[in-house]
Amino acid sequence: MPSFPNYIELHCKSNFSFLEGASHADELMERAAELGYAGLAITDRNSLAGIVRAHAAAKDANLPLIVGAELHPVDGPPVVVWPSDIAAYKRLCRIITRGRLRREKGACEISWTDIVELGEGLLAGLLLRQPVVDELPPADMQYFSDDEVLPWEKSGPLPSPAPVPAGGLQAASHAADLLGDIDSAEEIGFALPAVDFDVREDAGWLAWLNWFRQHFGDRGYLCVALHRGVDDQELVRRMRRLSESSQVPLVATGDVFYHTSERSLLHDCLLATRFATTIDRVSTQRSSNSLHHLRPTTEIARMFQSIPEALERTREIANRIDFSLEQLRYQYPTELAPNGMPPIDYLKRLTWEGAKQRYPAGVPEKIIDLLRHEMRLIEELRYEAYFLTVWDLVRFARSRDILCQGRGSAANSVVCYCLGVTSVDPNQLDLLFERFLSRERNEAPDIDIDFEHQRREEVLQYIYEKYGRHRAGMTATVIRYRTKSTIRDVGRALGISLDQIDTLSKLVDARLSEGTLADRARESGLLPDSEIGKRFLYLVENLHGFPRHLSQHVGGMVMTQDWLCELCPLENASMEGRTVIEWDKDDLDELGILKVDCLSLGMLSAIHRAFDLLEKYYARPMTLATVPEQDDDVYAMICRADTIGVFQIESRAQMSMLPRLRPACFYDLVIEVAIVRPGPIQGDMVHPYLKARRSGIQPEYPTEEIRQVLAKTMGVPIFQEQAMRLAVVAAGFTPGEADQLRRAMAAWRRPGLIEQFHTKLLEGMKARGLSLEFAERVYSQLKGFGEYGFPESHAASFALLVYVSCWLKHHYPAVFCVAVLNSQPMGFYAPAQLVRDAREHGVTVVGVDVNASNWECTLEPLPNGESREFQIRLGLCMIRGLAQQVGQQVVQARQTGAFLDLADFARRTRLGRAAVTSLAEAGGLSTLTGNRRAAYWQSLAQEKSPRELSLFEATGADIDDSIPDSLLEMQEIEEVYADYETTGLSLRAHPVSFVREQLSRLQVTTAAGMKAVEDGEAIRVAGLVLMRQRPSTAKGITFVTLEDETGSMNLVLRQAIWERHYKIARRSNAWLVNGILENREGIVHVVVGRIDDLSQQVSGLALRSRDFH
Repeated sequence: MPSFPNYIELHCKSNFSFLEGASHADELMERAAELGYAGLAITDRNSLAGIVRAHAAAKDANLPLIVGAELHPVDGPPVVVWPSDIAAYKRLCRIITRGRLRREKGACEISWTDIVELGEGLLAGLLLRQPVVDELPPADMQYFSDDEVLPWEKSGPLPSPAPVPAGGLQAASHAADLLGDIDSAEEIGFALPAVDFDVREDAGWLAWLNWFRQHFGDRGYLCVALHRGVDDQELVRRMRRLSESSQVPLVATGDVFYHTSERSLLHDCLLATRFATTIDRVSTQRSSNSLHHLRPTTEIARMFQSIPEALERTREIANRIDFSLEQLRYQYPTELAPNGMPPIDYLKRLTWEGAKQRYPAGVPEKIIDLLRHEMRLIEELRYEAYFLTVWDLVRFARSRDILCQGRGSAANSVVCYCLGVTSVDPNQLDLLFERFLSRERNEAPDIDIDFEHQRREEVLQYIYEKYGRHRAGMTATVIRYRTKSTIRDVGRALGISLDQIDTLSKLVDARLSEGTLADRARESGLLPDSEIGKRFLYLVENLHGFPRHLSQHVGGMVMTQDWLCELCPLENASMEGRTVIEWDKDDLDELGILKVDCLSLGMLSAIHRAFDLLEKYYARPMTLATVPEQDDDVYAMICRADTIGVFQIESRAQMSMLPRLRPACFYDLVIEVAIVRPGPIQGDMVHPYLKARRSGIQPEYPTEEIRQVLAKTMGVPIFQEQAMRLAVVAAGFTPGEADQLRRAMAAWRRPGLIEQFHTKLLEGMKARGLSLEFAERVYSQLKGFGEYGFPESHAASFALLVYVSCWLKHHYPAVFCVAVLNSQPMGFYAPAQLVRDAREHGVTVVGVDVNASNWECTLEPLPNGESREFQIRLGLCMIRGLAQQVGQQVVQARQTGAFLDLADFARRTRLGRAAVTSLAEAGGLSTLTGNRRAAYWQSLAQEKSPRELSLFEATGADIDDSIPDSLLEMQEIEEVYADYETTGLSLRAHPVSFVREQLSRLQVTTAAGMKAVEDGEAIRVAGLVLMRQRPSTAKGITFVTLEDETGSMNLVLRQAIWERHYKIARRSNAWLVNGILENREGIVHVVVGRIDDLSQQVSGLALRSRDFH
C-alpha cells in the first residue's frame, strides 16, 4: 500500500491539554517529521497555552505548524478550529477568553453562540462523540456584544450563554472540561475519543450537521478518525452517509494524544487523575485498539483507503490557512507621553532631567556618551514606550512611599539609572549595556523591579487600573509535576492505597534517581519487580516534569496598546482581582513580547520598616542613599559571617565564603554576591579567585585588552559581562554575538550551537595569537555561566541591599530584628533564629502580652528608663493560627485602658472561646491570671462565640478554687514546649538544655565547644534540625544546620551517609551525630559519619525545619 506523503495531522493534543495529552510538543514535532508528515496541528483543549512551545519545536523540526484548538461548548458537540488568518486567530483568542473569564481559574464555559459570533475566518471540524445526541441544536442564537461578555467592559457577574437544551450532551460536554468530580462511566467515556460509534438515531447528528453547515458553510468539515477498530468500516459508512446528507465534507484526523504508542499507559494515567478514578476504570471505557499516536503515512493511507478524499482534505485545509505566530505584531502602550509628544522625545526629556538630578555637580562626559549611545539604540529598536512604562511604575510606587529598586541586566543601563529605575551608578562600575539591549540579541529587554513584598499588590492593581484588564495581564507560569506530586497522582491512578502513597511520598525528596525511587518503593511495601511496581516506576519516570496546570508568574506583567486578549487568551487567576495570560515568560521571549517583572522582595519591606522605626524612635530619617558608606565596623561584622537575617549573604554557602573572601569595600560585596552561584562554581572560578586575592598578585595576561577585562577580579571572570567581554576582546565577537554565545551555553541540549561558537571562539583567539589552553579555559568558564551566573549590574543592585541590611543589623539590632520579624515570611531563617540572634547581640526580647503587644512586633523602652535603647515586644502576629482581626480587636479594646483580669478582657474584647484559648496557650494572658495554665483553664469557661453578655460577665468566674494551686504551675520544660507549639520559639531555656545531662554522659560537644576541637578530630554533637539544603552544585551533598542551647553547628552529609540514614536524616527533628570536625580558614563544620535519632528525647516539640529552599 503506498503512503500518503502529503498527509497533515489536523487534530493533535500536546501535554498542554492538561491531564490528557501525553507528549511534549517537541516529541510530537520530531516524530511527525520523522514519519514524513507534511505538517502538524496542535489543537489543545480550550487553550492556546502550549502553542508557542509547539511553534518553537516546529521550527527546530523544520515542520509546518498549524495553529488550532479543540473547543468544548457546553451546549453541543466539540469542534476543532483552525484560524485561516491573523484576524481569525484574534477571534479565537477572544472565544477562549470569554469561556475562561466566565468561570473560575482552570475552567472554561464556551457556548456555540461564542463560536458562531466570532467564527469568521475559522475553519472548523465537527467532532461527533458520545454520548448520543438526542436533542436538536439551538434554533435561535443569542449574540452578546463584547461589553456584555468581557469583564473590563462591564462590572458584575458575566451573563450565561444562550439557553440550551438540557440533557446528556450538555452535561457530559461540560463535565469533560472540568478537572475531577467525574463519577459516571458515561462522562469518562465522553472524554475519551469515540471509537465504537454508537448512534441510535442519525437524525440527531444530522440536525447538528445541517445547523453547522448553515453557520460555517464551506469552512465546515466533519472529522473522522479511525483506529483499527473492528467497526471502522461501519463507522466510515455512517460518517459518509451523514456527510452526504448534510453536505459537510469529511476530513481525516488521527485524534492524537501522544507521539508513540508506548505513551498509551501514561495517557490513561492522566485521564485517571483528571477524573479522580483509576487506570483500570479508564481502560474499560475504550477499545483496546484505541491507540491515539502519530502513525506512519502508509498505515494512514491503508486505514482511509475507502475515503481517500478525507485524506486529500487535510492538504486542502492547510492550503486555506495563511497564519503563523510569526505574524503576531506586538505594540507597547504609548499614551504616557503628554500632549501627543512622541514617546522618544518624552523619554529623552525625562532622562536628561534625571541625569542632572543624579549628577548635580555636572553630568560626566562618560555618562553623556553612554546616554547618547543608549538613546540611539532604544530609538532604533523602538523600545522608548517600554522604558516610559517602567519609569511610570517606579514613579507611582514612590508617590505611595513604596520602596523599590530595579535590578538584573537593566542595571547596565545608564538610562534606567537616570530615570530612577535602578540604583547602581554606571560611573562607578564598568557596565556593559549590550548585556541588557543590543541589535544582535534579537530579543526584548527585560527589566526587573523589586517592590516591598507587602505592598506590591498596589502596583499591580495600578497597572490594571491604568491600562484596563483588556490591555494588561499577568504572565503565567507552568506548574509541573515534581517528585512528590508525581508519586501521589500515579499511585492513586494505579489504585495503590492512600496510606502506602503517603508513606512513599514522605520517604522521597525532590532530587531522586530511578534506583533510589525503587529502593524507597520497596521500603513502603511496593515491590519494584511486581507488575504494579513496574508500571509505577515507568509512569513516575515519564510523568515527572509534565505540565499539570497554569499558575500566575511571580510578577511578570504584559501591557499592550491594543487588546491583550487578541494576542493570547486570558483567564481568571486564583487570587481575586487578577487576570493571567496563557503564556509564560519563555513563550514571551520566543515571540519578542515585552514584560515588566514587578517582583516582591521581603528585604525591601524590612528596610523600609527599619527606616520608619529609626525616624520614630531615634529621630533619624534615612533612605537607601543616605546610609553611611564604607563603615569598617560593618565590614568587620560581615567578615565574621555574623550575617543571620541580612540580605543574600545569610546562607550556609555565603557564610562559609565570607571569612575566606573578607569583603572590605562595596565592590567586594558585589563579588561576594556573584561568586557563590552555580556559574562561577561550575566554571571552577572560586578557588583561583580566592588564591589570587590572598596573594595579592595579578596573573599574567596575554593582552592589555584582556587585562582590562579581568584585572578587577584577579584574572577570573566572575560576572557575565566579563565573560562576554572576553569573547569580544579575545576572539573578535561583537557584543551581541557574545550574548548569543552566553545563551547558547545555557541551551546546551540544542545540538550544533555550542560547537558553532566553540569553533568561532578558538579560531578568533588563534587569529589573535592566543594559546589553545587559554582559549579552552575561557570556553569552559563561559560554559559554566550559562544562565546561572550574575551580571555585575545585578550583583551590584543586590550588594547595595546587602550593605544597608548589614549596617542596620550592626548599629540598630533591635530595630533590624523587629523590621525583619514584621516582614515575614522572608529570608533564610525562621523567627526563632532571628530572635535568638538578636538576643545574642544584646537585645532584650519580651513575650506576647495582651496588655502590651500590638498585632506586629514593636519596640518599647527598657524598664529602667535610663537608656535610649529599646527592647522588642513580640506581637500577637507571632501566635500561630490567630487571625489578624482577633489581634486588632484586642488592641482596639485596650485603648480604654489595661485589662484588669480575664473576665475584664473577655467582656471588652468579646472574643470567642477559640481565640481566648489560643491567647492563653501562647502565654498572652498570663499577666491577667498569674500563670499560663490558669489562663488556659479559665479560657475553657468562655463561650464558643461572643454573645451580648459573656459567661465571665454573667458569672464573675475566676480560677476554680477546687483546682489545687500546685497543679496550675507549669514546669519550665512544659512552658518551653508550649512556646514552640504556639509561637515557634521560646524566650526561656532551649529544648536541648533539658537533655544536656544525658548528652554529657555521651560526651557530646556543644556548639560553643566546637571551637576548642582540633581540625580532623572525631566529634559527637547533638541538636535540633533547623534546615536541610542540597544545592544543585553540591554533587549530592546535603548541608544541615543543628542548634543547641549554645549556638548552631553546620554538618556535611555525603550522599552515601544520607542514603544509609535516610529515614532519620529526612524526617527526624533532632539528631545525635558522630563525625569528623573540619576547621578550614575559620570555617568549622562536621563531616557526618553516623546519625542517631533524638526525636524521642524532645517528643512533643513543635519544631518546623526549613528544608531544601
